[in-house]
Amino acid sequence: MLTDPQLQRIMPTLAPARRQLYLPHLNQAMQAHAVDTVLRTAAFIAQLAHESGELRWMEELWGPTAAQRRYEPPGDLAARLGNTQPGDGARFKGRGPIQITGRANYQKFGDLLGVDLVADPALAATPELAFAIAGLYWQSNGLNELADAQQFVTITRRINGGTNGLADRQMYYERAKTVLGAGAVTRGAAPLAPLTRGHEAIRAARARKPAVKKAAPAKAAVTKSVAKKTPAKPTAVTPPPTGKPTVKRTSAHRSAVAANTKRTSR
Repeated sequence: MLTDPQLQRIMPTLAPARRQLYLPHLNQAMQAHAVDTVLRTAAFIAQLAHESGELRWMEELWGPTAAQRRYEPPGDLAARLGNTQPGDGARFKGRGPIQITGRANYQKFGDLLGVDLVADPALAATPELAFAIAGLYWQSNGLNELADAQQFVTITRRINGGTNGLADRQMYYERAKTVLGAGAVTRGAAPLAPLTRGHEAIRAARARKPAVKKAAPAKAAVTKSVAKKTPAKPTAVTPPPTGKPTVKRTSAHRSAVAANTKRTSR
């Protein structure tokens, strides 16, 4: 359900008396035609805001302009709109918040709602029927599914036949998503995660940095302990000289050798 403060923020130029008049019919139409998620509501309200000048115009302003003259038969546009009789262009001009146009659309949606809109086209601009037609048009043209996929440009083409006023429509779309994002309930989907942007992201990044810095000293300590266990380089040892060792002979030693020699000779 859309609230009065939400509608005021999305359509700030809409007079309070008109908000109170239109809001019950708007909510009833959205409920009846499954416009019941953040994305569906935002897309629906954005398109209505553009088409009707924030619900100020429930009937297309008629000149006729050069473009409006193309509504009159004969012609390709007149044929697509189902306008077959002289004067059908003005008779079946855009009405309601979604500005249904052409004899064929008046016939189709009048039949679906059980109202003869061909005989009395002005009924399409009354609040009771205007929002009911908008909701029915939205759902029957598959716009809920496109809203789920955020295919806003495709939605615009299905309503407008092109992309006229796309920047204005997108402005209302972004505004509506901002206004509705915190409080609307999304059917069959998990709640949207909060966005972390700007200074919030910077603060979060800084909070993570100390944990990384604390790990660095521990790594240095391990390196230090390994360094202590590394054995020192061995000192070079000079090898002993090769050949027979030199023996210092004494007089007693010489006498013993001589005596031993005599015994052996015997």
